[in-house]
Amino acid sequence: MTGIIERRVDAPGDRPDLAAEDPKESFARLFDEYARPIRGYLAGRVGEHVADDLVAETFLVALRRRASYDPTQAPIRGWLYGIATNLLRNHVRHEVRGYQVTAKVVGEETPAESHDARVAERVDAASRLRRLAGELAALSETERDVLLLTSWAGLEPAEVAEALGIPASTVRSRLHRVRHKLQAFLTAKTIEENVHE
Repeated sequence: MTGIIERRVDAPGDRPDLAAEDPKESFARLFDEYARPIRGYLAGRVGEHVADDLVAETFLVALRRRASYDPTQAPIRGWLYGIATNLLRNHVRHEVRGYQVTAKVVGEETPAESHDARVAERVDAASRLRRLAGELAALSETERDVLLLTSWAGLEPAEVAEALGIPASTVRSRLHRVRHKLQAFLTAKTIEENVHE
């Protein structure tokens, strides 16, 4: 049936009592369940090599701060993504610089008339990447985190809210605003390109 939004239902292990459980057992279980999706989210943001380091650091920080997790407040998934996102923010300057460099450098070369269609396709793809990278770099840190935690990590707004320490309604409104902003930008650029062709 279309139009139905599937909600994630808490599984019994989604709210472990980390302070009471044996840390070795509980963190082995948490790592087995959450390391791969967290790594996927981080790899999409900062690349695989840095993601591996950030995943390891995420679980080390979680282990050190296990007493601060309150299972009555939220499932563990949001808490872990919150730690990962905070660690990721240490790399934001690098990430933004990368987007800015990409926005300036990628696509500076224009295809000569003698190049084949494959080169033209690469330039078109580079141009789209440059535009999108520039827009991602222009977003605020929180807007970028909300967008990428939702789209790349697949978190629900309530989980993003837990990860970032903001209300779920704020997550939903920022997500709507960012998606609208990016869509409007890409649409305007497409129209502009079609006019100049």
